[in-house]
Amino acid sequence: MPSRNAVFIDRDGVIIEDADYAYRSEDLFFIPGALEALKTLSRTSYKIIIISNQSGIGREYFTESDYHVFTGTLLEKISDYGARVDGVYFCPHHPAQGIGRYKTLCPCRKPRIGMLTRASREHGIRLRGSWLIGDKTSDIKAGADAGCKTILVKTGYAGRDFQFRLKADLTVKNLNDAVRAILINTR
Repeated sequence: MPSRNAVFIDRDGVIIEDADYAYRSEDLFFIPGALEALKTLSRTSYKIIIISNQSGIGREYFTESDYHVFTGTLLEKISDYGARVDGVYFCPHHPAQGIGRYKTLCPCRKPRIGMLTRASREHGIRLRGSWLIGDKTSDIKAGADAGCKTILVKTGYAGRDFQFRLKADLTVKNLNDAVRAILINTR
């Protein structure tokens, strides 16, 4: 029975600069305040889960191996800063522009909730009572559809992808402000 709450965080545009399919370590730039936010969140009992659509794999811009090397570097930098991440989930598919086996409408690609439900099963996470932080309306839709409270940050796309007409529970400047809002709302 799920018993822990989590904060699900989109990667590109929320934690790191959205560098159009970033996969090389030289493309890894943290958004100002993001590491501090992760460190603050690490002092709580929330599970910290990164969830990210990575259709650059499916479009053959880079490989899954490239993604894993980049993610390893990302997690190492987060850990070196004194913060933690409890899980990382990604979707390599794209329903229209994926190539070969990657061309599919899978249940894990946001706005679908597959990454959240998988993390819930694997980490004992209670989705109701959890949060999702993202910069796109597809992030917010996934969080809302999974039963999480949602926060739109004004970094990255800042909700200007206009994919869905919906409103997040909260809208804030950046990940740092999102973490502050979560801590205020859980007292």
